[in-house]
Amino acid sequence: MSRVSMFSAPFLLGFEAFEERVDRLAKAADGYPPYNIERMLEADGSERFLISIAVAGFKESDLEITVEDNQMLVRGRQKDDGQREFLHRGIAARQFQRSFLLADGVEIGEATLKHGMLMIEVVRPLAKRLARRIEIRSA
Repeated sequence: MSRVSMFSAPFLLGFEAFEERVDRLAKAADGYPPYNIERMLEADGSERFLISIAVAGFKESDLEITVEDNQMLVRGRQKDDGQREFLHRGIAARQFQRSFLLADGVEIGEATLKHGMLMIEVVRPLAKRLARRIEIRSA
């Protein structure tokens, strides 16, 4: 039995990879860690986004940001310190992976870690509109 989706319409050509990415993101919809996304419009018409992820307890060396195939992955890995003795442990050493699907032309700016918040700047420059005429040849 084949699956029908909105991307299977005959006039949407070449969107198979995009559909696969959306499926991957839907499967990775964990609520940890919480995050915000802010949108700012620049005077030149470009857009800037600020992704803020709550990563209290993580050091810079515990965090990794990678971009591959129009997808940004933010990973956090904490190591459990066996030297410490806890009388009560309410904060677990935890791992996470958070995925963000990026549109074509989107650029990742700088990332900063401050007061337990990882802030990643994402920029979408104003796209140039391209129009061209396709010549028709006689066969």
